[in-house]
Amino acid sequence: MTLNSPQITVGSSHAINQQIDCNDPLYIHPSDTPETSLVPQILIKTENYSLWRRSMEVSLLVKNKLGFVNGTCTREQYEKNVFQLRQWDRYNAIVQSWIQSSVAKELRKEIVYSSHAQKVWKARKVCFDKVNATKVYHMNRKISCLTQGISNVSVYFSNLNDL
Repeated sequence: MTLNSPQITVGSSHAINQQIDCNDPLYIHPSDTPETSLVPQILIKTENYSLWRRSMEVSLLVKNKLGFVNGTCTREQYEKNVFQLRQWDRYNAIVQSWIQSSVAKELRKEIVYSSHAQKVWKARKVCFDKVNATKVYHMNRKISCLTQGISNVSVYFSNLNDL
């Protein structure tokens, strides 16, 4: 394997070599372990769901594994190739473990028994992606009451963007 080669050769007991491009979602990097912590904050409740979700999406995108949760990398795509199907099962389990390790302990029970990372992801969305009308009202009020005052323009716009 040359330094410029984007592929890794994986041998099997049947002397069949399979190659997976490092840009393929099924490529397993040595640092991609179930114990890896992808995000610093843990999903606790509805209030931190949006921040947690966005952080997880960015981390999964960087690792080229976002497809396991958004539905663009499905098991059905790899059913014709046993090697790729095993790789998909492995990575699905790793993505599930990343999600599991990034949520509060009391929320882990149902994740452990799920078979697909996408199902776990959707369940988190259903449980925690709630629009609270009172919260929206207070946020809109804060935005409308925000003034620059003695702050410089960059601080004002930073505060506005935060809201």
